[in-house]
Amino acid sequence: MTDTPSQFVAVAEAADLPPGQMTRVAIDGERILLANVDGIFYAIRDVCGHRNAPLSRGKLEGHYVECPLHYALFDVRNGWCVDGPVSTDVPIHEVRIDGGTVYVRRPAGP
Repeated sequence: MTDTPSQFVAVAEAADLPPGQMTRVAIDGERILLANVDGIFYAIRDVCGHRNAPLSRGKLEGHYVECPLHYALFDVRNGWCVDGPVSTDVPIHEVRIDGGTVYVRRPAGP
């Protein structure tokens, strides 16, 4: 990777998260949902904008994760809220794979 090591954080081994699965990771205290959709990894903030529910406890179907609290749907590719009682999108994080390790860009500071 050409970026400085502090910009990206190793969060998982790609082989440990098969396609169609997701998990929660944390970087600098921020909860992040890591999803593998057809071999492509995506990372979004693991908090629904409606009631702060952890999206990682929801259900992943294709590119969409469903909030476990009120069933809002978010697209893991871009963080957009596509359906549900909330209109707030969630931030995404850049993901890179290097040597079988999944790296996520550190969240921007305040």
